[in-house]
Amino acid sequence: MILRNQVEWALHCCSILAGLPEGRFISTKILAEFHGVPKEYLSKALQSLSQAGLVETTLGPRGGYRLARPAGEITFLDIVEAVEGKEPTFRCSEIRGNNPCLPKGYCSPDKCAIARIMWQADQAWRQSLRETSLADLFDLLGRELDPEIFKATAAWLMARTGGGD
Repeated sequence: MILRNQVEWALHCCSILAGLPEGRFISTKILAEFHGVPKEYLSKALQSLSQAGLVETTLGPRGGYRLARPAGEITFLDIVEAVEGKEPTFRCSEIRGNNPCLPKGYCSPDKCAIARIMWQADQAWRQSLRETSLADLFDLLGRELDPEIFKATAAWLMARTGGGD
């Protein structure tokens, strides 16, 4: 399974938004600059998050994006599905019916075993993402990221959102 770049970008942007102080917004331009990705394409990912109700936006010089709900209420699955959609990752087209050894008109009463296994794997993957919130990620980053890098990142972001005073 290959997810679009926009999923990675959306997850990284949401991790930044999870650390924003109350009432603060961050622009697409700043997020694109921070992550080194094209602003135009990042905008599409952020619009998907907005349409899904995961982020909210405001216009103006201090405008941009922030989380629409607390970080603990937004899961990785919410973000992935906002960008990729909710369709299963595997689609069965019943090619087993092309088997030349099947009797004429044969139709299996059971769902395809391969499809069942793939759908089960898809559900397990989605459950894992459903169990991980942005707050979990933010806590993990706080433990794993060098404190100086964490502090420098926060300062860099705050300076660009008008909060570097």
